[in-house]
Amino acid sequence: MKLPEELKYTEEHEWVRIHEDGVTATIGITDFAQGELGDIVFVEFEPEGELYEQGEVFGSVEAVKAVSELFLPITGTISRHNPALEETPELVNSDPFGEGWMIELSLSDPAQVDDLLSSQEYADHVA
Repeated sequence: MKLPEELKYTEEHEWVRIHEDGVTATIGITDFAQGELGDIVFVEFEPEGELYEQGEVFGSVEAVKAVSELFLPITGTISRHNPALEETPELVNSDPFGEGWMIELSLSDPAQVDDLLSSQEYADHVA
């Protein structure tokens, strides 16, 4: 299982990459999560331009095995969805930390990042 050390993680299996500006983040699901879900066939997100609170549902992933809701790790405004997932949702399976990213978020409270898990803490959580 891949767990890039520069990312932060949630117990709900999302990852967060904070951009250099410190107020923008890219969010996706972990390698563990995509493996548990199986082949992903559809991804749906809440609308761009709206503010969502930490822990709120920001979308869902439909796989052959199940449908799973996606929970926002940090409060913020969804600024962009990954357009590639509309045509090729299987990118979440093949490259969950790269081309399979899900949304970009403008952070409302960057301090919330401090409450997320490190790669080691996440590894311990799923072990």
